[in-house]
Amino acid sequence: MYRTMRLVPALIAALSGSLALGASAQAQPAPGVVIGTLTCSVASGFGFVFGSSRAINCTYGGPGGRYEHYVGNISRFGVDIGYIQGGILVWTVFAPSNAVAPGALAGTYAGATASATVGVGVGANALVGGFNSSFALQPLSVEANRGLNVAAGIGAMTLTSAP
Repeated sequence: MYRTMRLVPALIAALSGSLALGASAQAQPAPGVVIGTLTCSVASGFGFVFGSSRAINCTYGGPGGRYEHYVGNISRFGVDIGYIQGGILVWTVFAPSNAVAPGALAGTYAGATASATVGVGVGANALVGGFNSSFALQPLSVEANRGLNVAAGIGAMTLTSAP
C-alpha cells in the first residue's frame, strides 16, 4: 500500500506533463464557429486498469437561450485506475455553421483523454464526432471530479437526445 501511495505523485506528474503537451497540440482553433457549450454530469464509478465506462447526463446551451438535454456514456480505453465519486465535464462546441438542428449533437465522439484525481482532480478531453463527425468538443474540456484516480488514453462518448 505504501509503495502504491508513493507512485501516485509520480503518476500525477507524468499525467500533468502529458496534459500540457496535449493542450499545446490542441490549442489550435477548431474549424467552424462556436455554437455553445455542452455540460455533462458524470456518474461515479471505478476504473478497471484498462478502461472504464460511466453514465453521463448532459445539457447543451446554445445561442438565444436554447437548451437541449442528452444522455449517454463516456468510456476510456487505456490506463484508468481508481474511483471517481462523480464529476462535471464542460466543452466549447464547434460546428461548421450556426445552423444546427435540434438533437444534432447526438452521436458518437472520440479523442484523447487524461485526468488525475487525489481528493479533487482535473482532466482534459478533446473529442470529435456527432452528426457526420461535424462537431468538435474543444479545445479541451474542463473536468472536475472527486476521488482517487489516474486515467489516460482514448476516450469515446455516445450521446442520445433526452426528453
